[in-house]
Amino acid sequence: MEDNNRAETLSQNQDNAGRVEALSQNQENTPQAEEKEIDLIDIFKKLWGNKKTIGLWCFVGAVLGLVVAFSIPKEYTTKVTLAPEVKDGKSGAGNLGALAAMAGVNLGSGGADAVSPQLYPDIVKSVPFGLSLLNIPLTDIDGKRKFTLEEYLQNDVRAPWWGAITGLPGKMLGAFRGGNEEVSEGGESEEPFRITPQQDALLAALGGMIGVSVDVKTNVITVGVTMQDPMVSAIVADTVVSRLQEYVTDYRTNKARKDLEYIDKLNEEAKQAYYSAQQKYANYLDTHQGMVMYSAQTMRDRLENEATLAFNMFNQTSQQLAMAKAKVQEVTPVYAVISPATVPNKPSAPRKPLILVGYVFLAFVGAVAWILFVRPLKEQLRAEKSDFGA
Repeated sequence: MEDNNRAETLSQNQDNAGRVEALSQNQENTPQAEEKEIDLIDIFKKLWGNKKTIGLWCFVGAVLGLVVAFSIPKEYTTKVTLAPEVKDGKSGAGNLGALAAMAGVNLGSGGADAVSPQLYPDIVKSVPFGLSLLNIPLTDIDGKRKFTLEEYLQNDVRAPWWGAITGLPGKMLGAFRGGNEEVSEGGESEEPFRITPQQDALLAALGGMIGVSVDVKTNVITVGVTMQDPMVSAIVADTVVSRLQEYVTDYRTNKARKDLEYIDKLNEEAKQAYYSAQQKYANYLDTHQGMVMYSAQTMRDRLENEATLAFNMFNQTSQQLAMAKAKVQEVTPVYAVISPATVPNKPSAPRKPLILVGYVFLAFVGAVAWILFVRPLKEQLRAEKSDFGA
C-alpha cells in the first residue's frame, strides 16, 4: 500500500511539474510584439483622448512662431562669384595636380605665391580690411540718403524686440563701469594696432554679415554679404570684391613694382648722365675746331668714349625698364567675375514657414511629453503625498 501511495504521489508531482513547465513555455512563447502593440495602442488612445490639449499646445506654438517670424527683421543677401587666374605650372606635375583636385586637395602652383585663395576668408576677416570698409559711401534703396557703412551699422541695423531684453545686462554693466571707454570719432581712425571698443563691436558685427567661401577643387571664390537693406548689401558686396582684388594684386605685384621703381630711378640717372656727357662732348667740339694738338685729340676721344659709355648704360637701363614694366603686367592677377553683384529683390531671411513649422513641432513634442510623462509623474507624486499625509 505504501508503495502504491508513493507511486501515485510521484505521478501527481510529475503532472504538476509538466503543467507548470507548459504554462511557463506558453508565457515565454507569448510574442512581445503584442505587448508593444498594446502599449502603442494605449499611447495612441491616451493622446487621442487629450487631443484638445495637444491642439491647444500646437495653437500656442503657432502663435509664438508667427510672433518670432514677424519680429525678425528682413535680411537681403548678395552673392558674388569670381574665379582667379590659373597659371600653368612648369614643374611637370599637372596630372598629379588634377588627381589631387579630384580628391579635394589643392597642391597649389609651382610659384611662391603665399596668398592662396584659401586665405581669402582670413583676409576679409582681418582688422585692417574691416577698418577699410567702414568708410564706404552708401545710399539707401530709394537713393535719398547718403551715409557710410559705419553710420549704417550704428543707426540703421534693427534687432528683434527681445534683443533689448537680452542686451539689458550688458548695458547695466557698462553703466556701472562709468563710461570710461573711448569713443571713435566718425570712424576716421584706421590704425589696426589700437582700435576702440566701439570699432571692435562694429568689426564683430560686420564679420557676421560678410562671408567668403572657396571651393578647394576649382578655387572659385564666393563672397556673400547679408544686410537689412538690399542696396547696401549689393554695394558692400561689390566693394569687398574690389578691395580683395586690390589687396591680392598689391601683394603679388609688390616686388615687381619695387623693382620697377628702382630700375626707373637708374634709367633716369643714366639718362641725365648720357645727356650731360653728350653735351660736354658737343661743347668741346664747338670750342676746339681745327686744332691738331694731340692733347686736344686725346680729350676729344675721352669725351666721346664717356658719351658712348653713358649712351650704352642708358640704353641698357631702358631695356631693363621695359622688361620691368612687362613683369608687373605679367604678375598682375586677373579675376573672372562669374556672377556680379546685383540688388536682391527677395529677402533671404527670416524663413517664416520654416520657423512656424518648427515651433508647431516643438509644441507638439512638448504636449506629448506633458501627457505621457510629466502629468502622470505629478499625479503619482500627489497621490504619494496624500497617502503619506493620511
